[in-house]
Amino acid sequence: MLEVRPLKGRHELDLFRRFPSSLNAELESDLDTGRRRLDWLWLALDDGEPVARAAWWRRDPGERPAVMDVFDLATPDAGRALLDAALREVVTGAPPPFLRFVPPDWRDHDTTWLDVLREAGATPLVERLRLEWRPGTPIAATGARFREPAGREELVGLMERVVEGSLDVHTKAELTRMSPREQAEAQYEHELDLYDSPREWWRVVVVGGAPAGFVIPARNPYNPIIAYIGVVPEHRGKGLVGELLAEGTRILAGNGVPRIRASTDVTNVPMARAFARAGYVTIEHQVDMVWEQPV
Repeated sequence: MLEVRPLKGRHELDLFRRFPSSLNAELESDLDTGRRRLDWLWLALDDGEPVARAAWWRRDPGERPAVMDVFDLATPDAGRALLDAALREVVTGAPPPFLRFVPPDWRDHDTTWLDVLREAGATPLVERLRLEWRPGTPIAATGARFREPAGREELVGLMERVVEGSLDVHTKAELTRMSPREQAEAQYEHELDLYDSPREWWRVVVVGGAPAGFVIPARNPYNPIIAYIGVVPEHRGKGLVGELLAEGTRILAGNGVPRIRASTDVTNVPMARAFARAGYVTIEHQVDMVWEQPV
């Protein structure tokens, strides 16, 4: 008989980890910091053996689930039963987005998880590259035309401008619901402003005496990252993305980091090429899905 329930305690984490994932190593620290809760880690058990699992994550304690980032199943029926029970208990209203880290050749493997999520009402939004720079990789030289942002207003103003013609799928989706200014304000407040890494790392590139783009090197709870990089429309196609990426990489590498992570949409070919030229390698892909309606 199938048993569907959240974990009863940390002693069941090994049971939860029976399904392989790059996230398994972070579960205990995420519980310690409140980014996960035991009642957001669900299992479907058949005679005590895990046949499906799901989990939700949030950035800070006290928040509702921000994303569902674990869903594995041995059989479609187990996955459906788990989703049906867990979504009712964990989520109020429309479920948060779903994401899954997958190997680059993930379509050659079992994708039953995708079919079950679609049946439940989730829609694929975008596939992204998960990228990594490693120490010892050469960093291109950059000029002296970089400075720190003059303040919040300058950076938000630049963020407002760089979304024009953006190839980023999440950004384009957000712009159907809000203005470029509102999108920039929200991203600054809910992402950039939350990094506790030094603001002195942030850089603006100046061309002809005026700011033409920016890069945000940062550190999230897991890794040093290139959090955001953008060039204003009139300066695109001039190699500034490569210079900004090199500058952000140089700043992080100068702080002795063991790696630098970044991501971009598979369809954002210019950005993907810039990362490749800078020596970033693809370590995984990421599949993002959204629910438009309550389940």
